[in-house]
Amino acid sequence: MDTPGLIAFFGSGETSTQGRKIHDYLMCRLPAPVRVAILETPAGFQPNAEGVSLKIQQFLEKSLQNFQPQVQLIAARRKGSAYDPDDPGQLGGLADADYIFAGPGSPTYTARMLRDTLAWQMIQARHQAGAVLSFASAAAIAMGHWVLPVYEIYKVGADLGWEPGLDLLPGRPLAIIPHWNNAEGGAGLDTSRCFMGAARFAQLQALLPPGTPVLGIDEHTACIVDLGAGVGRVVGAGTVTILRGESVDVFDAQAAFPLSLLRQ
Repeated sequence: MDTPGLIAFFGSGETSTQGRKIHDYLMCRLPAPVRVAILETPAGFQPNAEGVSLKIQQFLEKSLQNFQPQVQLIAARRKGSAYDPDDPGQLGGLADADYIFAGPGSPTYTARMLRDTLAWQMIQARHQAGAVLSFASAAAIAMGHWVLPVYEIYKVGADLGWEPGLDLLPGRPLAIIPHWNNAEGGAGLDTSRCFMGAARFAQLQALLPPGTPVLGIDEHTACIVDLGAGVGRVVGAGTVTILRGESVDVFDAQAAFPLSLLRQ
């Protein structure tokens, strides 16, 4: 029986020095050459969707040379388009991928474009067969049961709320929040909690069903989920925070925690 592969949720920095160390941590468990598939879906609404993925491809090929990454871009950008996530012709690189990555873009768009598609079925099947899944920023948020509509709230002024996610970890109805310690707003604007700020995020948490776990991941940090071992590990520069109602657990780099903390 196959063992599911590791899952990495990046808080940010997937192409940084810390990001290289995290990719190394994941790829060292795979046979070289590592077959990599980069999913273009999260940025599929952008005119430069391919360019976003090309930058990640170039980073992996240059920085992880010891794993001889063989990278394919998966142009599964939009349902009903020439790059449909249900078109097998766009998905060949997923069929035998050892390492599947998706990153920047829109979390709500990612969830809408992948839900109930052939691409999503193939990603889950490869994971069950042992492939590593690696998700950053928008893609990480989309993998939760609940999706934070970051741009809609932060840029457009939409009412606070949550949208349905892809629920990668069934039985763990959590919300995944990267950029947990973001400080881009400086002294005048709290942009922690993925640009929501602590006060506004407290309001958002109150809108979730009672006891819903929130997985907060600092920037330049990853939470590595090992379903086979039943543990999560913190790799990188910062911490991982788990909220469950009034309960708060913070885990430093190199720490491990039981995945039972991600259940209600």
